[in-house]
Amino acid sequence: MAILDSKGRLFGKINLLDLGAVLVILLVIFGIFVFPGTSGSVAQVGTKTVPIEVDLLVRGLNVRDPEQLLNNGLTKGGKTNVIIRNQPYGEIKIKSIQQLPRTVNVFQPDGTVKELPDPKSNNFSTDLLLTLDGKAQVTQNGPVLGNSKVKIGMPFELEGFNYNFNATVIDIRIKDK
Repeated sequence: MAILDSKGRLFGKINLLDLGAVLVILLVIFGIFVFPGTSGSVAQVGTKTVPIEVDLLVRGLNVRDPEQLLNNGLTKGGKTNVIIRNQPYGEIKIKSIQQLPRTVNVFQPDGTVKELPDPKSNNFSTDLLLTLDGKAQVTQNGPVLGNSKVKIGMPFELEGFNYNFNATVIDIRIKDK
C-alpha cells in the first residue's frame, strides 16, 4: 500500500487538505490559550491611578431655560455619564458648573472695542464652564480615562436624565496625593 494514493489521500484514508485544515485549527487554538498576548488596555501597563480634574467648555448650548437644566439634571456635586471618542467611560463627578455671560463686541467711536452684555431677549443659547472630578491612569503619553487618552481640545459627550451635548476639554489638572 502506497503512502499517497491517486486521490491525494494519506494511507488511503485521510485527505491531505483536511489534515492541513485540522492542523491549522489546532495551532490557532493552541496559540489562543497558551500565548494569549496582552489583555486589557495598553494604558494599564506601568501606570498609576491619580485624581484628575478636567475643565470642559460648552459653547452655544441651545436650551430654553438654562436654570432648569442646572437645577434638575446637570448639578454641582452630581454625576454625569461621559462618552469619550464614542467609548462610554461611565459616571464622573461634577465638581463645579459656571454659566458664562453672553456678550457682544461693540465698536466705539474712538476705534476701541468694548465687550458688553448681549441685549437680545430671545437668545436661547448659553455657554457653560464645567469641572469634572475623577480618577485617571497617568502614562508617559498623558492621562487616560477608561481606555481613552484625555488631551486638551478633545470632545467629551455628556449625557444625563434630561440632556445630551458635547463639550471640549480646555484644561487638565493632575492632582498628586
